[in-house]
Amino acid sequence: MGIQVISRDGQPEYAVVPWAQYQALLQAAGQAPAEAGAAEQEQASTPAQLPGFSEVAQLRQAKGIAPEQLARNVGVSPAYLAMIESGEREPDAAIRRALAWHLGVAGWSEAS
Repeated sequence: MGIQVISRDGQPEYAVVPWAQYQALLQAAGQAPAEAGAAEQEQASTPAQLPGFSEVAQLRQAKGIAPEQLARNVGVSPAYLAMIESGEREPDAAIRRALAWHLGVAGWSEAS
């Protein structure tokens, strides 16, 4: 398996696998292929249903994540995360994807 491991502070944080191998892993885990899941998610969520970035603090608190931990996971400073949470800053695409991943809001990873 051609896996790329991405580390932060000397600790493995992410593993990147080729798409075909990812699909095989999904199938082995009994999950639908990612392509079908993405289409279903797009149909299920409309922009009106997506929480705004000003709701990051509430989503973070509901998941029991400290602001410092979310900021570290997303790759921003706690001060910048506070600006996103207050609505003072709009996150770029990379930060939107990271927030979507850590907070479980699939629509945020899409372009606005």
